[in-house]
Amino acid sequence: MALSADESARLASILEQYSDQIISRWTEIASSSLRGRLTPSELGRQIQELHRALLSAVAANGFELSGEVAVELRAVLDELSRSRARQGFTATETAISVFALKDALLEVIQGSDSEPAALRDYLTFSAVVDQMGLFTFEAYTKAREEVITDQAEQLLELSTPVVKIWDGIVAVPLVGTLDSARAQVVMERLLQTLVDTGSPYAIIDITGVLAVDTQVAQHILKTVVAARLMGADCIISGIGPQIAQTIVSLGIEFGDIVTKSSLADALRHALRLQGIDTARRAARRGA
Repeated sequence: MALSADESARLASILEQYSDQIISRWTEIASSSLRGRLTPSELGRQIQELHRALLSAVAANGFELSGEVAVELRAVLDELSRSRARQGFTATETAISVFALKDALLEVIQGSDSEPAALRDYLTFSAVVDQMGLFTFEAYTKAREEVITDQAEQLLELSTPVVKIWDGIVAVPLVGTLDSARAQVVMERLLQTLVDTGSPYAIIDITGVLAVDTQVAQHILKTVVAARLMGADCIISGIGPQIAQTIVSLGIEFGDIVTKSSLADALRHALRLQGIDTARRAARRGA
């Protein structure tokens, strides 16, 4: 909603003339909805920034929240929303911190000796505050979605660790469901670890995978092919009786990829390929 030059001037006059009263009451009302989750000094600082940015915006002729005169105000509202989203506040708690200005303005206007037209101005000013509140709500929602996305990515990385279990051997223990997004993360982390460690062998352990279907098998095969292109051989472990029956019934073929029933068997096989087992046997014979 846009304000006329006269409406902007009257709102600026009220905000400036009764600044201390408005800020104090605004902070008090906003604080009641936060249940002490912000310190009075922190909340007071936020309210003062909002008050200053709003006063600066309406002091210009023809205030409009989406206009150039409100760039700073939008920035302050956006920062408020983002900080509240990161701190775990709800969208309602965040919006109330803006809507509380309406009550503070009403008390000032009712207690002043202004003309009856002030009530009409209050309705106009309330519409501006509503617009600010909606902007805050939208900014909060966007920021919260970003937080959730970041957390999901972090959990995804934590759920797909690539560990070095022996010199030249790395392992990827998979647990849960393997979808396209997670398979991409597995592939990227495995390839990067192969580069970092120079390992020629990788074990993909699917003991903790809930179910193996055609899609899961395709994801695993793509990871194996990608590792081979990097010069590393992959061994798939954790194929028990039930998973083996499922793979056969689905007609899934792993081709020349080595498969083992357990991670221990896969590690022994990789060690044997490195000649460690053979060297020990030769040492025993010599003894």
